[in-house]
Amino acid sequence: MVKKLNTGFVQIYTGDGKGKTTAALGLALRAAGAGVNVYIQQFIKSAAYNELRSIRKIKNITIEQCGRGCFIKRKPKRIDVTLAEQGFRKASRHIMSGRYGLIILDEVNCALKAGLLKAEDVTKIIRTKPEDVELVLTGRYCPASVMKHADLITEMKKIRHPYDKGIPARKAIEY
Repeated sequence: MVKKLNTGFVQIYTGDGKGKTTAALGLALRAAGAGVNVYIQQFIKSAAYNELRSIRKIKNITIEQCGRGCFIKRKPKRIDVTLAEQGFRKASRHIMSGRYGLIILDEVNCALKAGLLKAEDVTKIIRTKPEDVELVLTGRYCPASVMKHADLITEMKKIRHPYDKGIPARKAIEY
C-alpha cells in the first residue's frame, strides 16, 4: 500500500543562493522516513553527483536524470530539449500514477529559463496533479507564471559564497 498525504501542496525553492536541491533532498529523506514514496527527476543534470549514491540506497526514493549537463554556459542543443521533454513527460506520468506522494522536479526552473520546457506545461501539471501529491520545483529563475500557482515559495538568496573568492565546488559539499 502506498502511503498518501492528506493534502499535497506545490513548493518552489528558487533564488541565486545555495541550497535549493539540498532542501528538496532533505524533504525527500523526511518523506521517505515517513513511508512516502518519492520520485525525483533532475533536469539538465547528468553527472554522478554524490547524493545519487546515498539516495539510491533508500528503497522508496527513485531518482533519475534527464540531461547532459554540458550547455550551462552556452545555448542548449535540440538533444537537450528532447531529453528535458522526455523527462518531463515521465515525471508527469509519475505525478498522475498514484504511486508517489512526493515528486521533486529538480532544476526544472533552470530548464524553463533555458527554453527546454514551456511554463504552460509546468503550470498545467500543477493545476491537474492529484490533491494528495506534494510537488516541489527547484532551480533559479522560476517564472512568475509558475510561482502564482505555488502554495509555498522559498527564495534562497546569496549573501556570500566561496565561489566569489574563486574557490571551486567541493566534493561532498557542492556535489
